[in-house]
Amino acid sequence: MEEERKVKARLQWVQLYQKSGNASLVCRRCGISYPTFLKWWRRYQAQGVAGLHDRSRRPKRCPPPKVLEQHREWILQLRTRKLGARRIQSELIRLYNFSLSTATIHKVLKQAGVKLLKATRRARKTRRRYEKATPGERVQMDVCKIAPQLYQYTAIDDCTRLKTVRLYPNKQAKSTLEGCVAKIY
Repeated sequence: MEEERKVKARLQWVQLYQKSGNASLVCRRCGISYPTFLKWWRRYQAQGVAGLHDRSRRPKRCPPPKVLEQHREWILQLRTRKLGARRIQSELIRLYNFSLSTATIHKVLKQAGVKLLKATRRARKTRRRYEKATPGERVQMDVCKIAPQLYQYTAIDDCTRLKTVRLYPNKQAKSTLEGCVAKIY
């Protein structure tokens, strides 16, 4: 039903063009673009009214499958060794000289209904803090040049983690002693 309505409309475009001989007039009146009209006019000239029917949009040929049954068997066999997709990818190359993307390997595993591997996280090593028992026993110090004639002195007490920052115009031992170390205690 819908198809017949479309064919009638296209036939009217062609008949209007045959009467007027003006393609731009037909396009304006019917609300279609010139390339669309030209396509249907050429089909009408070549095949008549039969050319005004819609053609199949199905591809004439499709590419062969990327993963064959043998490849699926290889992937599933490697999965029995509890390997993830990235490791399966490298094993396929190493053992069979065959390469697939990790996304394709995931797709094959999903189609086969194989469950995901459980991610095991290793516990972080606990850090041993660099610290003394008595405040002021050890002080970490740093001097940084910020601009010409301007130095930043930073001191951190290892026990209390108290920080002190001072600015001085020179980089001398006197500035270090009076600025940072004296202010921590």
